Amino acid sequence: MTHDSQRSTTLLRAWHTTNQVTIHLVERIPPGLWTSAIPGVPNRTVRMIAAHLHNARCRWIKTLGREHGIIAPVRVDQRTVTRRQLAAALRRSGEGIGAILGLGLANGGVVPESRGYVWRNLPLDVGHVLAYFVAHEAHHRGQIVMAAKQLGQRLPAKVVNDLWQWTRLVKEAGPPRRQPRTAKRKGA
Repeated sequence: MTHDSQRSTTLLRAWHTTNQVTIHLVERIPPGLWTSAIPGVPNRTVRMIAAHLHNARCRWIKTLGREHGIIAPVRVDQRTVTRRQLAAALRRSGEGIGAILGLGLANGGVVPESRGYVWRNLPLDVGHVLAYFVAHEAHHRGQIVMAAKQLGQRLPAKVVNDLWQWTRLVKEAGPPRRQPRTAKRKGA
């Protein structure tokens, strides 16, 4: 395996791990907490925070990938999605983010620009794109854990501790369902 190939595998595995940790948490949110309002933000629920993760991924996949042949999954209804539905949706959007990263790796380490990306707040090298998604996921997982504490519905210690058991969670989940799709670069 070449150095570039090893680096690519490592970056894609890091995203796979982040996705698995998020799915693991979503699957274990107690039903009563799932529909609870966030303290201080009564019109936002734990379900809505969790659904936001998938929906934000879908928007990024559409923005960065559509022009390059990567299709964004359908967004979920943040008011009605079940934990099971969201876990399945996160698997699909996780593959889409993997495809975006794979596209960047196939393009010399940079996600090709697209007309839809107008904010330009995120550098498109694969390292920054991966760091952004990992930070975004961790931020919202932390919000969910904090909301549970504030609501007096603390998550079981095993669920919270599992947020840091990356090796075991990835091993239990197995490899990604399929390799991330990448489109051929224009002119290639």
